[in-house]
Amino acid sequence: MISPRARLASLAAAASLAASGGALAQSSVTISGLIDGSVGQSKLPGASDTISNADSGKMTTSWFGFRGTEDLGGGLSAIFAIESFLRADEGAAGRFNGDAFWARNAWVGLNSASLGRVTLGRNTTSLFVSTLLFNAFGDSFGYSPSIRHYFTSGAVTGDTGWSDSVQYSTPSWGGFSGTLTAAAGEGSSNGHNLAATAMYFGGPFAASLSWQDVEKDAGAVALPDTETWQLGASWDFGMLKLFGQYGTVDNKTSGNSYDIAGLGATVPVGAAGKVLLQGGVLDPETGARRTTVSVGYDHFLSKRTDWYAVAMSDKIDGLSSGHSWSVGIRHRF
Repeated sequence: MISPRARLASLAAAASLAASGGALAQSSVTISGLIDGSVGQSKLPGASDTISNADSGKMTTSWFGFRGTEDLGGGLSAIFAIESFLRADEGAAGRFNGDAFWARNAWVGLNSASLGRVTLGRNTTSLFVSTLLFNAFGDSFGYSPSIRHYFTSGAVTGDTGWSDSVQYSTPSWGGFSGTLTAAAGEGSSNGHNLAATAMYFGGPFAASLSWQDVEKDAGAVALPDTETWQLGASWDFGMLKLFGQYGTVDNKTSGNSYDIAGLGATVPVGAAGKVLLQGGVLDPETGARRTTVSVGYDHFLSKRTDWYAVAMSDKIDGLSSGHSWSVGIRHRF
């Protein structure tokens, strides 16, 4: 029979061992996300009717997910992310019917402060990140001219996230960093995807140069092959932050090409608000020119909650003008 004193000693030794193991390999998992809801009206270019709507994701696509890290020692960590888009207005998963459940991110990898990060799975593309960083409306599919011209106007192919991909991100060296991404074809009738992006963030100035080549099909759906170049920059003057972008998209399947240019600004209003201004032009070699201008106001009620009011004019040559407006709220958790 074990004496009480021996049992206490055994428990103390186990607790000490557990504490030691925890110090060597600490881990954490976080749950986070964003819900964006709004009301407004919209009319597509060329349409005859204006539609009233209650929407999800007009300023930021609603999402939720899990991220985790485990300290492996020696400055090396194991990392993972699984994140899902959602339509809060319908209580539906994904950005659209048939969207993969973990379409935002689904990867596992290793991170080293001195060597960089490698992730395997479904990764957000560096072109999408560069596009959202260097325009006043960020990643807004509803109101950012830049996002709409690159990703919803038939220019860039391959989605904003690549499945079956490997992504390497360098550490920051004096403000410079880079990202390389490759997506395996895995039986695709075309081939694989490749991308590279270089960025600089130093004081008030930031810039990026991004390239990607898309050949991989979307499952059984054959996509056009496209090659995209994009240069972006911003300068924060304190009382005004300016954004500029210029890019080209070559559709190697159709032979058409697109020039995409954008200019924008944000102007702080008090301690919690800012005015947003962004204009852009999508100019195809063959086809109608598209000009989009958005203006809005964003006001933070707390670090996690803001409300916004925005309006957009969307004009395609040869069609009647489109327009939309929204008033909404975003909450982060």
